[in-house]
Formats: sequence, C-alpha cells, structure tokens
Amino acid sequence: MRTTLTLDHDVAVLLEQLRQNRNTRLKDVINEALRRGLRQMLAPAPPITPFHTESVALGRCLLSDVDNIAEVLAAVDDGVLK
Repeated sequence: MRTTLTLDHDVAVLLEQLRQNRNTRLKDVINEALRRGLRQMLAPAPPITPFHTESVALGRCLLSDVDNIAEVLAAVDDGVLK
C-alpha cells in the first residue's frame, strides 16, 4: 500500500537515526516501528497494582497551630521542636 505521511520533526529524526544505524531502507524502519507500536497499543493494559501506604502513629502535635509557617519555623529555631 502506498500512502503519504507527514511526520513530526522529532519522529523523522529518530527514524533517520534508526535507518542509519541499521543500514536499511526507511520503509523497513517505519514498517517495523508501526508493527511494534500497533502490537503494543492493541495489547491489554497490564493490571494496576494498588499502592498502599502504612500509617504510623506520630504522637500528639507539639504545636497548637501549624497553619502559620512563620510560627512553626520560629519554634524550630528556638529549639521547641527538638
């Protein structure tokens, strides 16, 4: 089948690099890339493994209000949070 493709510049550069490295025709490189890509795109997606984070008890908060960052930094500088 004969067709015309308009390639993005980055794709064209990569195809040309592959063509030169393999010392083959551009047609062969494009066909192989399309076959591999289409097989991958048609394959079922791998199952997603849920991520779980273990909780840890940190004890009570040493500051009554942590919304004011300046106060928290001042408490750290004063050694209150050591």
